[in-house]
Amino acid sequence: MTDPDVITIVSGLPRSGTSMMMSMLEAGGIPPVSDGIRAADEDNPKGYYEFERVKKIKEDKSWLPDARGKVVKMISQLLLDLPTEGYRYRILFMRRNMSEILASQRQMMIRRGTHQEGGPSDEEMGSMLARHVEHVLAWVDKQSSMDLLEVDYNAMLKNSAPHIAAINSFLGGRLNIEAMTAVVDKNLYRQRKN
Repeated sequence: MTDPDVITIVSGLPRSGTSMMMSMLEAGGIPPVSDGIRAADEDNPKGYYEFERVKKIKEDKSWLPDARGKVVKMISQLLLDLPTEGYRYRILFMRRNMSEILASQRQMMIRRGTHQEGGPSDEEMGSMLARHVEHVLAWVDKQSSMDLLEVDYNAMLKNSAPHIAAINSFLGGRLNIEAMTAVVDKNLYRQRKN
């Protein structure tokens, strides 16, 4: 239940709460664009809401017209490949404590057996990711076809009401707030850094 001409996008760094936001928006009444290829697992027990073709947005934009009136999940880097002519986007950009993001990413890689010792420190990686986010958001800010709302994952888990109200207003004011509130699951808040 959003503007049928607008593509809603949930974005942010990996492990920043994007899957939870997708679940909230689906409950709120916006159909998700996802293919179910990546199944739910221990890291995302409620599912990932991914759409494989998103990853190839630079080469294949043919699916975009069908995404109007729906919500699609897209990591921050891929926003830079969106066509700015002929489309309107509303982007919900998830923000989360950087040390929690890094801890969550590390835990996921350990579980999958892809974690490697060495490499950049958390401090270096955090600085690199923060610079990346600044770059992406500065670019989005210059696009007349894009509106952006930043959503603080940590604050939303503490008190979801004002954030859900802001999201509803940003997306046109017709979402099911009660259903969205019911999705916010504090039990999935792991890697908490107080």
